[in-house]
Amino acid sequence: MKVIRKGQGDPYEAPKHFNCWAMNKLRPDLSQRLQVGVSHFLPNGGAEMSSSPMERAYYVLSGSILVKGKNNEEHALGLDDLIYIAANEERSFQNQGTTPATILVIIVQLD
Repeated sequence: MKVIRKGQGDPYEAPKHFNCWAMNKLRPDLSQRLQVGVSHFLPNGGAEMSSSPMERAYYVLSGSILVKGKNNEEHALGLDDLIYIAANEERSFQNQGTTPATILVIIVQLD
């Protein structure tokens, strides 16, 4: 078992993210396939359109984000909403609100 306490983790800068502060709570060196982090997006903060070879889930802890995909797909997410992003699926997102948005980020490394 591994316990990561409040305040523990490693700050990191996620590629293609802007106006964002993130904390990696469960790193790849602690788990074989799972990463867990918390990202805080300032108003107008977000991530550029990109994809990843890993599965991802984003769970909104506070605030709201707008997630965009291919073919004009859009999803407005608020408190307690979750979105699953398949491996290699393109997505972008942005905090369009006036307060910071806090997102729990779950990433699964595929074999």
